[in-house]
Amino acid sequence: MGSEKIWKLCLTMGIPCVLAQVVNLLYNIVDRIYIGNMQDIGATALGGLGLCSPIITLIAAFSAFVSGGGAPLAAKALGEENKERARKILNNGFIMLVFFSVALGLTAYFCAEPLLIFIGAGDSNFGYAYDYLSIYLIGTLFVQLTTGLSTFLTAQGKSVTAMISVIIGAAMNIGLDPLFIFVFGMGVKGAAIATVISQFASSLFVVAALLPKKLTLRLDFAHMIPDFKIIGSIMALGVASFVMSATESVIGFVLNGRLKYYGDMTEIGGDYYVSVLTVLQSAMMLITTPIQGFTQGVTPILAFNYGARHKARLKKCYLFTLAVCFGWCASLGIVMMSAPQIFGAMFTGDETVIALTKQYMPTFVFGMLVFGIQRACQTTFVAMTQAKISLFIAVLRKIILLVPFAYLFPLAMGVGGVFLAEGVADTTAALICGTIFFFRFRSILGKMPPEEPALQAGGQS
Repeated sequence: MGSEKIWKLCLTMGIPCVLAQVVNLLYNIVDRIYIGNMQDIGATALGGLGLCSPIITLIAAFSAFVSGGGAPLAAKALGEENKERARKILNNGFIMLVFFSVALGLTAYFCAEPLLIFIGAGDSNFGYAYDYLSIYLIGTLFVQLTTGLSTFLTAQGKSVTAMISVIIGAAMNIGLDPLFIFVFGMGVKGAAIATVISQFASSLFVVAALLPKKLTLRLDFAHMIPDFKIIGSIMALGVASFVMSATESVIGFVLNGRLKYYGDMTEIGGDYYVSVLTVLQSAMMLITTPIQGFTQGVTPILAFNYGARHKARLKKCYLFTLAVCFGWCASLGIVMMSAPQIFGAMFTGDETVIALTKQYMPTFVFGMLVFGIQRACQTTFVAMTQAKISLFIAVLRKIILLVPFAYLFPLAMGVGGVFLAEGVADTTAALICGTIFFFRFRSILGKMPPEEPALQAGGQS
């Protein structure tokens, strides 16, 4: 990571992570496509599944403490040639994931009913939401281990192994979904069972991949003794990634609630608008998930070269990351704004949902035209252990901007204002983030010690 050409290294480590994230996306997408196309009840059941997303996202966000904080710290420690610290970071991260799984899984299971009602579940979709969530929560530990530990494979250059772990689970989910949903006639419950089984397989593979003694970063009992100083460091850096994921959950609570409220004032009814939001958010994941994978792959590169004081390589890596993130998000955003009905039809055959998707998708996703700026800057801040700035940017987009917009815009525009709030918040946050980064990055580079001649020579190879 300290000598290979930057563009080649980014692609070598980034592409497998992109593929892994895209395959992982199939967990959600496949479930929603199958459920949304169930005869007669598809649109309603799809809305029920969408209501589960904020709860599932919030639980999964806790793994971001480890993946977003632990993996960059471990990569930085490797860059500093401190292997002992790197191993302690991994194993303390494992302990954190087990604790989060037990505490969050049990809490969500016993509070599922009031949580779903609070989000905006109605009489027509509550049953589907509860059936799916109550089974899905059984696999909480498997999700936490898979998402939280796979980044440590990437941090030591084994991004292909991390990709395989996700492919195993997703391939199983694709095959098991129609079996449990249609052949066994279990509907929404069948989709949840298929997902839990698939996640179990992925988690087993990831844990097994981190056990061999030949690995620099490996799981071992000797380093699993809790070190609260290291745990604190992981959480301090990972809090930005956690907040970034957790705020997606908060937004799910807010948007579903606002759509239910204002949608019930229309002839169509709020439950239909909740189903539309599920389609729109699923479509947006087609933009954001691949970029999340790419930045996951390049984060160790940024962190390593920051720790090793390779200033020129750090700058090149950021610029390449910015070009990829901006290009992908803008291109896919234009496609979705131009042909929204295609994505509506992908998830359901209900004509009302498809028509509403066509109407509101352009205003919902136009912020993706500049979102790549925020993603690249956010990733670089995390890699350079700039926890406070990363946290502010994470809070800015969803909490400071989107939550107030989701309450204010509908006052003047009705239900359409809820959808518009997403696009305006994404655009504003990206522009603010880019401005902050422009000044802060130059300051950080200026304070870095000069590179050693040997490092400069290595950076050119």
